[in-house]
Amino acid sequence: MDDGRRSLEEIEQIALGRRSLTLSEDEERAVTRAHAFLCEAIDQRRRIYGVTTGYGPLATTNVDPKQSALLQQNLVYHLCSGVGEPLSLRHVRAMMVARLTSLVRGHSGANPVLIDRLQAWLDVDLVPEVPARGTVGASGDLTPLAHLARALSGEGRVSLRGGRWIPSREAHQQLGWKPLVLRGKDAIALVNGTSATAGIAALNATAAQRALKLSTLLVLLYAELLAGHREAFHPAIGELRPHPGQRQLHHWLWSLSADSGALTPWQPTPEPLPDMPDNIEQHRPLPQDAYTLRCAPQALGAVWDVVEQHAQTARIELEAVTDNPLLFADDDLVLHGGNFFGQQLAFASDYLNNALIQMALYSERRIARITDPAKNKGLPAFMQPLDTGLHSGFMGAQVSATALVAELRSQAMPASIQSIPTNADNQDIVPLGTIAARRASNSLEQLYQVLAIEALVLVQGAELKNMSSLSLASRSLCTWVRELAAPLEQDRPLAEDIARLAQALADPDKTASLTALLDAEG
Repeated sequence: MDDGRRSLEEIEQIALGRRSLTLSEDEERAVTRAHAFLCEAIDQRRRIYGVTTGYGPLATTNVDPKQSALLQQNLVYHLCSGVGEPLSLRHVRAMMVARLTSLVRGHSGANPVLIDRLQAWLDVDLVPEVPARGTVGASGDLTPLAHLARALSGEGRVSLRGGRWIPSREAHQQLGWKPLVLRGKDAIALVNGTSATAGIAALNATAAQRALKLSTLLVLLYAELLAGHREAFHPAIGELRPHPGQRQLHHWLWSLSADSGALTPWQPTPEPLPDMPDNIEQHRPLPQDAYTLRCAPQALGAVWDVVEQHAQTARIELEAVTDNPLLFADDDLVLHGGNFFGQQLAFASDYLNNALIQMALYSERRIARITDPAKNKGLPAFMQPLDTGLHSGFMGAQVSATALVAELRSQAMPASIQSIPTNADNQDIVPLGTIAARRASNSLEQLYQVLAIEALVLVQGAELKNMSSLSLASRSLCTWVRELAAPLEQDRPLAEDIARLAQALADPDKTASLTALLDAEG
């Protein structure tokens, strides 16, 4: 049996418009079975929240099934209260994928026609305008999903194939479609779930995994520029502190550095101490490196643990049915509960956000050390090779990295603990998961900007040292960066280089050759 599970990477590709979403036969049958069961339950005049009753505190009121279409339409109308700038097209597509993935489990009762239309919207790249703010994530992501439902009904605005916003009805006319009329449980099945949060979290998960892998490659190049001690990467160190992330980072860094001639090699048998007086030699090189290098497996390993925990939470949520009520056709049951309450993703997103901020901090500290001539072992100040003083090199870029980290820190307050009762105290606790997921997404964007600055600086350093002894991984990174940004010989504006490189680093396809270096090591 094909359970239709989709990996985070597949969902990312669909959200980016680089892959189609295909439903399995099992999913199509499950949708048909659940909808038939719903129709039968309505004919029996069973009490079903949001189908034969009002909503929220008004659920005590009964609604004639003949008013089904108007009830569903009014649900969409009163929830279309989102404000602020629109969510990005990729976030909305991810939301649509997450909603479809939940509905096709066969416990929501959505009309198969609705399922087909959602799938068709993704295929032709028709994306509704969805305001970013206005959901507390308590009864699901009611507000953003309502804007999707409104667009499916031929109202609001949409973007077709990435174009400008146009009226939804105009797009329907261009495509030869009739807007949907939502009936039965269609509207509440659409809006009453965690799919905005889950979709954004899915994209955050893959972007965070990618950022960690790229940061690992940058750490290796940084270590080579400073002739760091390879000993700190030894896997035996991780075995004695067996956190999965730390062990993974030891494995990656040890394996990738095996062919490096730039690191200080590890000697299983240390040299004996020379005869010397007891006084300390003040100017001998330290036998151990600064923590940005020596503690990289511990620091980034801890981040990897958080990233993987967040990814697992996103995977589980994307395999879940998160609306209310839930239909169990095989057992003749309609159960009312709270699967729409997005607390798990709220906690996971806040936890991820802390790790992302810390990863940006590590990068900024590496940039600071490698551009400081008092600490960078012979490299010029701010990597400026010609007429230092007349030219300032990466001085401004280093300040920008510091500013980005400062701003990230100011956005570190958890959203998941900010519960405010609403909805006439019906929603007396709320998780605010969408805010947490959006914040983590913003942090990822700024993290990639910091990593872009670091990549520019480190590659410049490698060229200034003319380091033919770099590891294959570092040489590959240098080649990749140089395809996007030229060396800095004389001062020039760097904003465009940083933006172009940050965008490329965040792209799963453009960085595939780099992340494959780590994936090959397991």
